[in-house]
Amino acid sequence: MTSLRGNNGPRYRHDPGNTAPYETIGLDKLTPIIGAEISGVNLAEPIPNHQMEEIHRALAENLVIFFRDQQLTPEQHLAFGRNFGPLHLHPAAPHAPGHPELMIIKADKDSSRANGEGWHSDVSCDAEPPMGSILYIKETPPHGGDTLFASMYAAYEALSDRMKTYLDGLTAVHDGEDAYRGTYANLGVADKPVYPRAEHPVIRTHPVTGRKALFVNRGFTKRILGIPRDESAGILSYLFGLAEDPLFQCRFRWRPDSIAFWDNRCVQHRAMWDYWPHRRAGFRVTVAGDKPY
Repeated sequence: MTSLRGNNGPRYRHDPGNTAPYETIGLDKLTPIIGAEISGVNLAEPIPNHQMEEIHRALAENLVIFFRDQQLTPEQHLAFGRNFGPLHLHPAAPHAPGHPELMIIKADKDSSRANGEGWHSDVSCDAEPPMGSILYIKETPPHGGDTLFASMYAAYEALSDRMKTYLDGLTAVHDGEDAYRGTYANLGVADKPVYPRAEHPVIRTHPVTGRKALFVNRGFTKRILGIPRDESAGILSYLFGLAEDPLFQCRFRWRPDSIAFWDNRCVQHRAMWDYWPHRRAGFRVTVAGDKPY
């Protein structure tokens, strides 16, 4: 049972507003708050302009969208990502040969870790964190390996007005050092002298929707600036826990040849590594973003 209760019912009440029907795609919501499975699209083929507009809209309205039964070459995967902007280069992870924008996602019985085991927003330590990530999983274990996604709009809106006022204007340090140093050594990737570090607002405004979202995460956020360290630690502990509340989440069960496309500006995610000794593998294309405000 969620702890997000007020004196007059739930503290978070989702209002989807009035949304027009889609004309060129099918859409099946995973939850009222976050996530939708898209049908009627073949991402390996050129996508008509109106259908691409509806995919953009579906992402904005649902925060993370999913596609099943897609057969993509690396070039087609990259081309789909470029419909949303320039591509981002990961500061640490290995990539497919000849494709620096194509990040390898793989875990099996010999792995020392799996990508995304803890709640995070991708590479939030960059000065301009990614806009979104497009994960294409080709190989799945017989059971497990789901990915959880959480709405940071909902996490922000569940805050009390007093807490919103307190957090407004605060910035936090996001640091990639602990997350990346030594992480890919077993895959033959040498460490860089320095990993990204940036300061971002604790509450950011989405550049497309104009909605406010909580923008701190366990993976990268180290401290809130301008307040005592013990106060920062307490506030971050509370915000991390709130952001991970099941009320704000959807859970995606992978099948081979599935794609998840999430908006890093308003979503956190966590990959479940519960399938050892089996294998889960694919590639991720990441779309570049801009400086949070």
